[in-house]
Amino acid sequence: MKQAGFFDVEERLARLSGLGDQLEAFSRTVDFEVFRPDLGQALAYSDGSKGGRPPFDPVLMFKILVIQTLNNLSDERTEYLINDRLSFMRFLGLGLSDRVPDAKTVWLFRECLTQAGAIEGLFNRFDTILRSAGYLPMSGQILDATLVAAPKQRNSNAEKADLREGRIPQNWQDKPAKLSHKDRHARWTLKFTKAKRQDDGTMPSSDLAIPFFGYKSHISIDRKYRFIRKWKTTHAAANDGARLREGLLDKTNTASSVWAEPFRLPSMRSIDGIMAEGDTAYRSKANEDFMEKQGFVSKVHRKKPQLKPMPRHIQKSNAGKSVIRSRVEHVFADQKSQMGLFIRTVGIIRATMRIGLANIVYNMRRFLFLERLNASA
Repeated sequence: MKQAGFFDVEERLARLSGLGDQLEAFSRTVDFEVFRPDLGQALAYSDGSKGGRPPFDPVLMFKILVIQTLNNLSDERTEYLINDRLSFMRFLGLGLSDRVPDAKTVWLFRECLTQAGAIEGLFNRFDTILRSAGYLPMSGQILDATLVAAPKQRNSNAEKADLREGRIPQNWQDKPAKLSHKDRHARWTLKFTKAKRQDDGTMPSSDLAIPFFGYKSHISIDRKYRFIRKWKTTHAAANDGARLREGLLDKTNTASSVWAEPFRLPSMRSIDGIMAEGDTAYRSKANEDFMEKQGFVSKVHRKKPQLKPMPRHIQKSNAGKSVIRSRVEHVFADQKSQMGLFIRTVGIIRATMRIGLANIVYNMRRFLFLERLNASA
């Protein structure tokens, strides 16, 4: 077997380009240099006068987080695949002989951004790029939320009660190693799904309730281009409707209409001690008053009257709203199927970083798609 030469590598990269290298398309479409000021401010790099090995370029490290998010990689797997894949090296601007950040360096970089609370600024920076490219928030906005799984915690009932009250369980307080591995912010909730038809052809009288542990990602997308414009991370049992009044509405949208998910469940349910604050969703008097006061027009589904049939005109109105509202489901499907969105870390600060990165990368993928669409038009 002959030793690979420079031209062999170039030929292989050319073949990757011909096969449609998504990372190469990212490099052509997204100017990653615009993130440098935010990264530099968050990391507060020194000028290197104190000696020691110079840090890796912050933009290169941020691009590593993009690779990691796109492919749902652990830090160790990220290090391995950067060394292994030519497409990753090209995206990062690394040659075969260049030094590659190890897993610990990737963790430290992400942790620095996390503790500095930099993810919101990075998200807003890319949103500015989208607006500059002509993708203004238009035609109203759509709100929804999805559950994001985290590693399950094995806690006693007493420990769970302490955590719900915001207290650290007493037997954890003198065990810092144990405490560092316990997620005190994620919560158990109940995920309700439609029951499947039984073998005899009948349908069960109630939906299935599946215990779920983790966090919840709340987003608002614009109806025109379907970019994520506002977002928030909470524990899994948080009430969706209450989040509407906590900064999820985008006042810069050129239209005032707001679509959101329908009323589905009672406000509280409990099975085997697991509490779920259910989807009273977004249709409530508090939310309707808030939207009216802020100048928004509610397009939220109306609730079926208790023990009465749904009026025909409300059925038709809700059906029309569902056609528009369902577009937000494609965002979550992309993040979970393409990126494998999952929380590997402990605590809501790190979960917010993970979900924020997924939101940025989704917007990058959407930007790439729309730019290709416009180029072929």
